[in-house]
Amino acid sequence: MLEHVPHWLGRAMRGLRAGADKLVIAAPEFGSGFATLTLASPAFAHGGPLPVRFTADGAGVSPPLLWGDVPAGTTALALIVEDPDAPARQPLVHAIVWGLAADSRRLEEGAIVADGDGGADGNVGRNSYFREGWLPPDPPTGHGAHHYAFQLFALAGPADPGRNPGRAAIVEAMAGKVIAAGLLVGTYSRGEPSGIPVARARPAPA
Repeated sequence: MLEHVPHWLGRAMRGLRAGADKLVIAAPEFGSGFATLTLASPAFAHGGPLPVRFTADGAGVSPPLLWGDVPAGTTALALIVEDPDAPARQPLVHAIVWGLAADSRRLEEGAIVADGDGGADGNVGRNSYFREGWLPPDPPTGHGAHHYAFQLFALAGPADPGRNPGRAAIVEAMAGKVIAAGLLVGTYSRGEPSGIPVARARPAPA
């Protein structure tokens, strides 16, 4: 969709970005005392470009993800993927997966799809387009590099955001239950190299 935005308009909007301080991982409801999870992908490095395959210019499937051991007491995991560089008041939500088993350690490529279509072993919520599944990165041409923040949360205690939760519901359900979190950032841009430094947000993977 946004590939049709003229390059001049994308450049004019370069200063309009939601901001990394509005990512879910920085939500004040979670506090600051949680541990760090190691989150990575075999498809791209932290701070490196996302392969086109995972974007709206390619197959548009979700990338594979791997993570390390979680703290004792973890009852479930939740994943939220956001773009803090979206020209909007809030980051654009690209995926929500909640209820991942505490002993799981990976999501396969293409696993983030609508419930009932197979894929992730948890439940898939709504992205910013009000659809279940992976919303492929689709930044405006000329807007500069966008940083896609993959945020993984280890939760202690029950967290039920209801059916087809969006961002607000998942944040409310996780409040007071986050005991560890990990962050992985991939970049993508149209009309120029993805060379802008990675926006930093707490915490970074070890």
